[in-house]
Amino acid sequence: MDGAGRLTRSVRSVGPQADLKAAAIGAVVLLREWLGRRARARTPAKPVIDREPSNRLVRLVERYLPNRLGVALTVLMLLGSAGLGIVKGGHLDAFTAALSDTRNALANSAGFRITEVVINGRRQLSQDEVLAIGGVNGRSSLLFLDAATLRDKLKANPWISDATILKLYPGQLQIDLVERTAFALWQQGGRLAVISEDGAVLEPYVSRRFMTLPLVVGKGADLKARDFLALLDRYPQVRSVTKAAILVGERRWNLRLKDGLDIRLPENDVGNALAMLSKLDKEDRLFSRDIVAVDMRLPDRLTVQLSEDAAKAREELFKDKKTKKKPGDSA
Repeated sequence: MDGAGRLTRSVRSVGPQADLKAAAIGAVVLLREWLGRRARARTPAKPVIDREPSNRLVRLVERYLPNRLGVALTVLMLLGSAGLGIVKGGHLDAFTAALSDTRNALANSAGFRITEVVINGRRQLSQDEVLAIGGVNGRSSLLFLDAATLRDKLKANPWISDATILKLYPGQLQIDLVERTAFALWQQGGRLAVISEDGAVLEPYVSRRFMTLPLVVGKGADLKARDFLALLDRYPQVRSVTKAAILVGERRWNLRLKDGLDIRLPENDVGNALAMLSKLDKEDRLFSRDIVAVDMRLPDRLTVQLSEDAAKAREELFKDKKTKKKPGDSA
């Protein structure tokens, strides 16, 4: 302050020129820093650890394979390991059944549950048996029901000759069956079975309802029974007393009658042999005689085998005739 109490001024005051210069210098510094940061961002960072350059194959793999292929391969490897574990552990059927039940449950919740089943043409099998054979149960859905697979399962049953499957959405299943008919009983190797006309074994056992069927015996008799029994039906005189038809050597037939009489038929011209048998029984009551076998295998003759009692009686008769004296013989 001077003596008058006023503030004294500096001899060198800062003017407007000095302020502009300082601002220009600051702007230059900021511009240099910004340009430096951009340059460093464009320049790739130098690896911390130097390594040997990879070979050509590795460079090609790194260049052309997708970046996330490793992740995909890892997932596939895990899935493959899980699948192998399921197969090796014997859980494949259970896993498949679980998947099937899951998708069927989703379809049923969407309104495709099987609510009605119509089965036409069944006589021997019940509805429950048909559904069990086809694998249809309360968890099955009409949407995922494979009609071709169901048909194949049904046709695999010996009683079913053919089947037609209709899926009527949203919830009706119709099955039309063509069943085989029990035709005869077939005995082979001491075992008895019910067979159809085409020789298919329908049941490996015999229930009482099939005991009246004709009986055929021997290897190959199941396949040849239809033609032979059809021929035998033309001669009711013989058919009515026949207990079993026996195929011998897969070539010719023998008949076993109800009273135990054996008829040995020829290999060829069987019809004429049956016609002769029918005629002999009508005229001479052949089947009622005391005989055990009739051999017709030779075309020019018929041989009859007597029973033991009849053979002894015949032998005694000849002895009596020999012991009798002839007329005119001396004492």
